Amino acid sequence: MTSPPVLIDSDVAIDFLKGEEYSLPVLSQLLRARRAWISVLSIYEVYAGMRPGEEKATEAFVRCCRILFVDQEIARRAAGRYQRFRRRGITLTTVDCLLGATALHLRMRILSRNTKHYPEPGLLVNLAP
Repeated sequence: MTSPPVLIDSDVAIDFLKGEEYSLPVLSQLLRARRAWISVLSIYEVYAGMRPGEEKATEAFVRCCRILFVDQEIARRAAGRYQRFRRRGITLTTVDCLLGATALHLRMRILSRNTKHYPEPGLLVNLAP
């Protein structure tokens, strides 16, 4: 049985672009296998945090990823996710709600160090260094 596809969160993408040791083997393998998925929302976050001189590497990384977009069903699921966790006293950002809903809708897991952003059991692939 194959493992579920993995959605790369912006924190791991940024760490990879900075050469953080923990991220290199996993992301290199996903990129080589064309199994690196990223949301357009994470692309926004990566570009927003980009510094001068990082444009080429960032563009190359994004070109190697398979890009996922938000549609109406994902937006609806994200709103439900926000409400469900808010009732439990957990406030998630809009982007984290949308990324979580994307992964759940497409039966993916999320590759992230941000464990608090994805509290659903089994959703997160934790890469905390």
